[in-house]
Amino acid sequence: MLINANSDKPIFVQISEGIEDAIISGVFPEETQIPSTTEISAQYKINPATALKGINILVESGVIYKKRGVGMFVSQGATAKILSVRQKEFFDSYIKTLLGEAKKLNITKEEIIKMIERETNE
Repeated sequence: MLINANSDKPIFVQISEGIEDAIISGVFPEETQIPSTTEISAQYKINPATALKGINILVESGVIYKKRGVGMFVSQGATAKILSVRQKEFFDSYIKTLLGEAKKLNITKEEIIKMIERETNE
């Protein structure tokens, strides 16, 4: 996980997204423990309250849960939940924008597909 203090994205959001990325990639499988806020704050030299704020985003969304006295764990079904949310965000942020711009430029669906295929084959 990389934290960019110069990013427009708040650090607590970067923490949350970094943990999500680690869950998706299998670094933190479902039902396994994630690092504590103390470990995160020490590793990235950030305020523990900032680390906690990032983790709380994941708790509120049901991606992680707390085992009292033990720590924070990845919830069952977390990977599917993260992927579902991110796929919707991808569609809303990129696909709708792409199609709107393509419509303005009179680019057909077939031409878009050819462009994508050309890029993925290179």
